[in-house]
Amino acid sequence: MSEKIYGIEVCVPPEALDALMDAIDEVLEPLYPGYSRCFSYFPSKGTWRTEEGAHPYNGETGEITVADEYRLKFVCREKDLGKVLETIDRVHPYEEPAVDVIPQIAWRSLLH
Repeated sequence: MSEKIYGIEVCVPPEALDALMDAIDEVLEPLYPGYSRCFSYFPSKGTWRTEEGAHPYNGETGEITVADEYRLKFVCREKDLGKVLETIDRVHPYEEPAVDVIPQIAWRSLLH
């Protein structure tokens, strides 16, 4: 049976992108031999309405906010998943970041 890996996707404001990638790279064992700090990101727009009692990084209570963001994508091993999610929670500037955790199959494991 092959090792369990997960695809992680998280929306992040542009000014926090490099700090988040650096922090994640610190706790992540590289998945690709000979390469570290392996991420993909692409521009996106996030939108939300801040409800009473929230403390938003961007936006005001009761208003709809539309913000430029990057969608950051990377993969990690199951053994690193907890450390990665804790790092996102600690470093990400949003009170409630949008994080997706997606089980994946290591494509090279299908070649043998």
